[in-house]
Amino acid sequence: MTLQTAGIHHITAFVRDAQQNADFYAGILGLRLVKKTINFDAPEVYHLYFGDEQGSPGTIITFFPWATGRKGRIGGGQVGVTTYAVPAGSLGFWEQRLANYRIPVTKVTRIGEAYLSFADYDGLRIELVEREAGALSTWSFGGVSAEHAIKGFGGAVLYSMNPDKTADTLTRTLGLEQIAEGDGYIRYRSSADIGNIIDLKTTPVPQGGGGTGTVHHIAWRAKDDAEQLQWGRTVQSHGYQPTPVQDRQYFNAIYFREEGGILFEIATDPPGFARDEEPDKLGQKLMLPVWFEPNRAVIEANLSPFEIREVEANRV
Repeated sequence: MTLQTAGIHHITAFVRDAQQNADFYAGILGLRLVKKTINFDAPEVYHLYFGDEQGSPGTIITFFPWATGRKGRIGGGQVGVTTYAVPAGSLGFWEQRLANYRIPVTKVTRIGEAYLSFADYDGLRIELVEREAGALSTWSFGGVSAEHAIKGFGGAVLYSMNPDKTADTLTRTLGLEQIAEGDGYIRYRSSADIGNIIDLKTTPVPQGGGGTGTVHHIAWRAKDDAEQLQWGRTVQSHGYQPTPVQDRQYFNAIYFREEGGILFEIATDPPGFARDEEPDKLGQKLMLPVWFEPNRAVIEANLSPFEIREVEANRV
């Protein structure tokens, strides 16, 4: 049987400032900080995870706040736009909310859907789209009620340096279904209710430059460790060289770069973010893997403190 990913697990990006990052994604967009930890490969840098109340796969956007990082350039070999799904009838609420925070918004249409397009404080491109599918959020923060709250990812727009090769990987390797084409994009769908719509720009995009305001990688879902091992064999059989399995504490991960230049990860749904914190206390404490605990004092001293706070519109 051909493997098929359920859709997006998470998306990871670079930003500059942890407090600004928290203010935007929690204070303005109303997401929950579900985990505060560090980049396991660079422990002087936070790794922050925002999502729904439980940090469900398909809702999680993660960030490396990198105060001294160079400014990135969105382009080929990247997720060009991260798309969030909101309940039907709620785009008017979001248009007004973003205006209250003086965030410039553009209305765009793609393959028959209307989007609100804007950028975060670092220039990362974000869209909101109304979708019927997907459960309503159970998390409410900063004046964003469940009636209007982000459900999770609507999907993503991929910018490829070789769209034909990326299209082949999306369908043959990941098992996505092509469902539409128009406006310069090909649309693919996975089986999940959220994180399931991928739009691939059909023309090659000049190579982007990694750095703040750009996506580092997009991760696809594997239901468990056994399936992830199958994914590793499948990816390898299609000519890629996936990494060994990496323990990321809250999921296990393998990585490969597809031929359009985009870094893909395949991440397991379990064990999830409640493995080391109670569900009602997610994101409140800096969580470290056991191998970093002996260095906690040094690590904490090197990280700039920040808080999750409500952001008044006139503060922006």
